[in-house]
Amino acid sequence: MSAPSETPAASSSTAAEPTAAAAAAAQAPAPAPEPSPKDKAIEAYRKKLKEHETLTENLKKSRSSPAHHSRAASPTPETEALTTTTAVDVDAVRASLKDLDRDFDKSEDDIKALQSVGQIVGEVLKQLDEERCGFESGEAIHQHTVRETHASTSSSTVIVKASSGPRYVVGCRSAVPKHKLKNGVRVSLDMTTLTIMRILPREVDPLVYNMSMEDPGEVTFAGIGGLGDQIRELREVIELPLMNPELFMRVGIKPPKGVLLYGPPGTGKTLLARAVAATLSTNFLKVVSSAIVDKYIGESARLIREMFGYAREHEPCIIFMDEVDAIGGRRFSEGTSADREIQRTLMELLNQLDGFDYLGKTKVIFATNRPDTLDPALLRPGRIDRKIEIPLPNEVARMEILKIHAGPIRKTGEIGASVMSELDAVECATDDANLTIKIDYEAIVKLSEGFNGADLRNVCTEAGMFAIRDDRDYCIQDDFMKGARKLQEAKKHESSSDYEKP
Repeated sequence: MSAPSETPAASSSTAAEPTAAAAAAAQAPAPAPEPSPKDKAIEAYRKKLKEHETLTENLKKSRSSPAHHSRAASPTPETEALTTTTAVDVDAVRASLKDLDRDFDKSEDDIKALQSVGQIVGEVLKQLDEERCGFESGEAIHQHTVRETHASTSSSTVIVKASSGPRYVVGCRSAVPKHKLKNGVRVSLDMTTLTIMRILPREVDPLVYNMSMEDPGEVTFAGIGGLGDQIRELREVIELPLMNPELFMRVGIKPPKGVLLYGPPGTGKTLLARAVAATLSTNFLKVVSSAIVDKYIGESARLIREMFGYAREHEPCIIFMDEVDAIGGRRFSEGTSADREIQRTLMELLNQLDGFDYLGKTKVIFATNRPDTLDPALLRPGRIDRKIEIPLPNEVARMEILKIHAGPIRKTGEIGASVMSELDAVECATDDANLTIKIDYEAIVKLSEGFNGADLRNVCTEAGMFAIRDDRDYCIQDDFMKGARKLQEAKKHESSSDYEKP
């Protein structure tokens, strides 16, 4: 009877097994979803922060422990390697954190700039004192243009002309320096209260900005030959007042304002100005006078004002006007409208040079090939205080210039039998398989009578071209002689002019 009773129990246990499996399956957690790239990046950043904190704590503990001080006296190689690796990791993490903070701050500034309210650009016309402030503010300078300022503003009151046209009597913030609110200064005004919020920099014409970006290059006075006296006179007028103004104050004289460089073409007038700009750590404006002339009336004079205004705000500054005869020619009663526009430009230049506004540390260098065509008003002392003639170089000066330009030219190389037959023993010195040519500069100088500095540089260029034509990588005496003869033939076609001192 026991066997039949066991059969139902076995069947019941068998039936309970699927139920338990289903319950276990129901209680099992569902598979986690795949994390997004953003979550992965955040998790990686958190790990880096934890590593950084752990490394920092370990470093602090190791430095504060007495064992660290005992090990510091005699560190083992393993300890040094571990310390170096830890320090590198900490520095890398700190650098990455600094980059993230910098990017975050930049993003915050961009968001604030986008959300902020714009401001009105205005120009200061006049600053009122306290006595006239109450009277002027009661008048209607422009209807509905007088505004009350914030309580945080000072009692200084200014008449400002907005960019849209109307004029306002406004106050200014306490943080704005009152002594800088002069006539013509650009300011920004609040949209609602028209309070002066800040002083804006001067608006610069793109042409003037391009003039200031001119690179003079690496030119030194040592690289200019044959102009020792002219360099001394130029540095006395331009460099000495800027570097040592106390010398003029001690003597009791006003420093010169400008200098005129005149002489034949190619004698080094522009090169002298470039050397001044490269030697002095001052602002430099390189102006081509023909580019100032504009077809619209008044634009040329405005550009002159902008140019000198920029120079006054960026003192010390040197203005170099090349080919000044383009706008500084003599004035005549007869002429076309274009001639009258050039005369108006000249009058604006005269006013800027010797007007009521003192130039201060602004110096002007003029250069021209035709000093006889310049207007006498431009040449008078007070505007151009010194006139320096840059003549054609004499024999000694030509020797200096030729050595300067021929210095970088290679004169050493492998010599062939055909070249050796053409050279004398005096002209060369053989060192193993190489040849060092001895150039007779005196013969070249005697052949270059009437050459200027540009011609002598061209002689060296032609000598190099003759060497390339003969498939050589060095120049010999004959190359320089051929170059001098070639330039001498070309000089016959040039016209000559008399350059008398104005």
